[in-house]
Amino acid sequence: MKDTGPGIPEATLSRLFDSFFTTKAKGMGLGLSIARSIVEAHGGKIWAENSPGGGAVFRFRLPPDQ
Repeated sequence: MKDTGPGIPEATLSRLFDSFFTTKAKGMGLGLSIARSIVEAHGGKIWAENSPGGGAVFRFRLPPDQ
């Protein structure tokens, strides 16, 4: 998924998937942490990065079924 907004501040990128970390005034900071838990429970990895032209990209990788 890619957006076209201003991107994610570099200082925030390292904490984005931490439990209870939020940038929203009324946020709980659980959504991305839960997503990470699910992906990692299946042997995968999830990350976010800024796009060179602006915006942010969220990616995940899961291992192939064996």
